[in-house]
Amino acid sequence: MFYPITIAGLKRELPLCRVTDDLYIGAFVIFGDPELTTASAKALMERLPEYDYIITAEAKGIPLAHEIARLSGNQKYFVARKKPKLYMTSVFETTVRSITTEGEQKLYLDGKEAEMIKGKKILIVDDVASTGASLIAVEELVRAAGGEVCGKAVILAEGDAIARGDIIYLEPLPLFNADGTVKE
Repeated sequence: MFYPITIAGLKRELPLCRVTDDLYIGAFVIFGDPELTTASAKALMERLPEYDYIITAEAKGIPLAHEIARLSGNQKYFVARKKPKLYMTSVFETTVRSITTEGEQKLYLDGKEAEMIKGKKILIVDDVASTGASLIAVEELVRAAGGEVCGKAVILAEGDAIARGDIIYLEPLPLFNADGTVKE
C-alpha cells in the first residue's frame, strides 16, 4: 500500500507502514532524494521567520537542515545527537519518545554549540512532525542552552500536528487504517 503525495511540486509514493494493528503511517524519508530535499528547503524558506541558527534532531532532519543552511549562504547549523560523541564536552541532554522509534531516546547537544546558541534565535527543522515529541525535545535543548526558539518547520505535518498552529509545514500527511484508508 502506498500514499501518493505532491511535495514542493514533486510527486512521491509513500509506503504505508504499520505502527500498531489499527494505525499505519506514510513512510517519508528524504535520505537519498536530493531533488525533494532541495525543493522542500526552497519552499520552506519562503515561510521561515528570521533566525540566527538552525537545529535538527539526528538523523532524518539533517539533509533538510543542511540544504536550508546551504541555500541561506552556508550558515552553521546544529544537530542534536542520539548519543554523545567523544568530541562533546559539557553535554546537554533531554529525553524523547517518538512515534517512529521504539522506546525512549535521548538527544544530546555539545556544550560549545550551546554557547553559540545562547541568546540567539533558533529555528528547529525536521522532516515530519507527528506527535511533536522530537520537536519538543529539541526545543528543551535550545531553551536549556539559553536560546530562543523562533520557529519550527517541517516538510510534512502528520496526524495531530496538522492542526497545531506553531509548526510551519509544506503538506499534511494523514494517518491510515490497516486497510490503507485515511483515518477520520
